[in-house]
Amino acid sequence: MRKKILVLAGGYSKERNVSLDTGKEVYKSLKKKYNVKILDPKVDLIKKLRLFKPDVVFNALHGRYGEDGYIQAILEAEKIKYTHSGVISSFKAMDKTLSKKIFKKNKILTPKSFVYSFKNPLKKNKLINQINKQLKFPVVIKPTNEGSSVGVKICNKKNIIKNLLNMKEYENVLIESYIPGREIQAAILGNKKLGAIELVPKRKFYDYKAKYSKQANTKHIMPVKIEKKYYEEINNIALKAHKLLKCRGVSRSDFKFYKKKFFLLELNTQPGMTSLSLVPEIAKFNNISFFELLDWLIKDASISK
Repeated sequence: MRKKILVLAGGYSKERNVSLDTGKEVYKSLKKKYNVKILDPKVDLIKKLRLFKPDVVFNALHGRYGEDGYIQAILEAEKIKYTHSGVISSFKAMDKTLSKKIFKKNKILTPKSFVYSFKNPLKKNKLINQINKQLKFPVVIKPTNEGSSVGVKICNKKNIIKNLLNMKEYENVLIESYIPGREIQAAILGNKKLGAIELVPKRKFYDYKAKYSKQANTKHIMPVKIEKKYYEEINNIALKAHKLLKCRGVSRSDFKFYKKKFFLLELNTQPGMTSLSLVPEIAKFNNISFFELLDWLIKDASISK
């Protein structure tokens, strides 16, 4: 009898559409071997979980409620095996302020930053003085708990307040140093270094549109044209970060390479699996097919992580 796989896709986050794309690609590939069903967890999740009784849940959700430990806690309570990282690892990786503290403590270079709170907003002059003192302009502002570059903006003195006001729906916003340089990302599968890819966006930076729109024409470069010692270094840092957060399954770490140094921007515990996604592309370059990648994640699924 074929194993029953339930693919969770869609959800509540601002990455809903990306998640639906991931879910479709995963469903198409896995149905060759498994009894597969897709479920959007927005309605009657627990009831439908109990009805279908999956052997494994393939978590194709992105962003809040899917990548931050929330859905993982529900699946553990229901005693259902699921793919990717566990509750604590997912929570730590999704919370950029928390993961940054862990990286810094363990000597992983990451851009300098501080948290701006809308509960105690700073006046314009005070904020600009703090940025000048701690970071210098330009700076990057981003929600502390979103993925896929949702809400990310590069700001100068003139537009920082306007851009912050557009993010009032978030309680806290991370303000960090803007690091120029090359955009390189590295993937880990299990505890194996899968490899790295360089992105050359035609847009101002590798934002949401650059990631998910074919029209953005972002250039993907593999193998990365970089000295061997630096290529080994980025993969080693990605593995170190993966282990520090006690990740499971697959993770993707996003870096800027500037003045021969790697700055870790963030680690993603549930990287996309769409036609434009990077982890399947890195895997393919290493002779791992899309199905083999997904099948490995199914086999790695567990409850307590």
